[in-house]
Amino acid sequence: MKTQPTQPGHWTAFFTFFFLLFISFGYSQNDSISNQKDTTSEKSLPSKEPIVSDDEQYASNPFSDYNEAYYKVDRFNDQIGLPPTEYNLRTPQAALEHFIIHARNDDFKTASYVLNLNLLPTTLTHEEAATLAEKLYFVINQRVNIDWDGLSDRPDGQIDISTTTNKAIAGKPRRSVVFGEVVLNDRDIVMRVQRVRYKEFGAFWAISANTVENIEPLYAEYGPRKLDRMMPDWARIKWLGFPVWKLVGIIVILIISWFFGKLITLIIKKLLQNSDRIWLRHIASKLSKPAGVLFGTLLFYILLDNLLSLSGGFADIVYTSLIILIIGSITWFVTKFVDYLMTYIAENKIGDVSEETNEEARKMLTYISVARRVVTFLVVVIGGYIIISQFRALEKVGISLLASAGVATVVLGIAAQSTLGNFIAGLQIAITKPVRVGDTVIIKEDWGNVEEIGFTYMVVRTWDLRRLVVPLKYVITNIFENWSMTSSHQIRPIILHADYRVKVSKIRSKFEELLKASDDWDEDNPPVVEVVDTSEESIQIRALCSAKDAQTTWKLHCKLREELVDYISELEDGLFLTRTRVDVAKAEDIKKKREASKNDDS
Repeated sequence: MKTQPTQPGHWTAFFTFFFLLFISFGYSQNDSISNQKDTTSEKSLPSKEPIVSDDEQYASNPFSDYNEAYYKVDRFNDQIGLPPTEYNLRTPQAALEHFIIHARNDDFKTASYVLNLNLLPTTLTHEEAATLAEKLYFVINQRVNIDWDGLSDRPDGQIDISTTTNKAIAGKPRRSVVFGEVVLNDRDIVMRVQRVRYKEFGAFWAISANTVENIEPLYAEYGPRKLDRMMPDWARIKWLGFPVWKLVGIIVILIISWFFGKLITLIIKKLLQNSDRIWLRHIASKLSKPAGVLFGTLLFYILLDNLLSLSGGFADIVYTSLIILIIGSITWFVTKFVDYLMTYIAENKIGDVSEETNEEARKMLTYISVARRVVTFLVVVIGGYIIISQFRALEKVGISLLASAGVATVVLGIAAQSTLGNFIAGLQIAITKPVRVGDTVIIKEDWGNVEEIGFTYMVVRTWDLRRLVVPLKYVITNIFENWSMTSSHQIRPIILHADYRVKVSKIRSKFEELLKASDDWDEDNPPVVEVVDTSEESIQIRALCSAKDAQTTWKLHCKLREELVDYISELEDGLFLTRTRVDVAKAEDIKKKREASKNDDS
């Protein structure tokens, strides 16, 4: 008896059980440790409940006279007092370093002296200010990458610039410096340090009052998740500076989301594949996989956002990848849906385009063929734009591209001239309709039917089942024959050669008889037989036949030509077939003269 291989679902159940057991054990340990007065345990993270209410008492506007080097205020942090003089807050970098270092060491009371609390209630206590400092540190650690090299270490806030002469460059002092930006409810929260001066205390740098005012909503949005609060101190082991339990949690969530996506794909297929309706079966085959990827990605995002909080560069990588994956999944799903919808309409709502008489069907199929590709292209472009718009780092790139739009347009036009020309030609074909799917065309002396009109090319199926791939730009800029542009009805000539003595009236009568006996004749044009040309040896006779479309006309013309040749061959035993005449008597005279001339010469 063969041993059955372990199913992936067993591994998933194992990981999930282990992870939940790990959490439960950690939670119980956290409760037991918190009940003991252990001074070495890490202080629990603050709650997301706001510590400042709207009905508290606020002080008046603290700003006084304007000064371009600093903000003059008539009060500063009456709630906790001025920062002690031993704290170095003379430069933007020093002030932010003071906050980060003391917050990292859990000394949030000391870190709170860097906060400008002038926009907060006067009843705020020092403990509440320390809680605000802890919340701000958590948000900065999660969402802000501080550019320390870009922060000035000069009291006037200016950036030192190196020159070839090593001379100082004088500039305008700055009293406000940005050190981070965070998106909150579709608006940008700019974090700043500002230089303030209170009476005779001297100028120093502090985290701006507006930044401090936004700490509560930022913490409510980006604060710790459920598992962050449940993890005990012993479980917070770090590997390469990253908590191991978070890495394990991400892997487990990823596995759960992957199997959830597979489950969604399987459910859609099982429910819809056995349906009596064709369109539901098509959805099962076409859209089940994109739907599975989309729902699996959404579940991963929801679980990660509600259970874990990531910080630093790793958070940027994960959330950036998630944004790309989610938007890419939605784009893929929409493109597959559009493709399916257009294909379903083409196959079930449009008639048979192989019949050239069905002009309306061929017109609609051409519209659908071009529209499907244009809509797909637009969806992909919009998806790409949404992805790019999520990255603030690309804003400067966008501004630079906008500034150099003229040059970029010229370069793009030269580099992609052929591709863009074919794409625009496709739009022209969709609007002006010089050719449609199913049309009979002659391109470069090849006869065939238009099988497909793509983004940049057209496929023509020739009569011998070859495929001609024709650039759309060629179709717009060159002459070609379209035998079914306005109507599929066609007239074809039958060319015959006969002797001068033939009775054309007999051929005309026979042709009329043969044409009326044929089922392919559409009777739109009467039988016509005419002598259209002569030569030294024969006359050229043209007979015209017509049918409903090019293919039928070709078959009719070949059949009638064969029958007329048989008729002329049998008429008076082939007397009227073309021939070359030679006068034998005259030829003998010429021969004798040549022989006499030779004798005289000798």
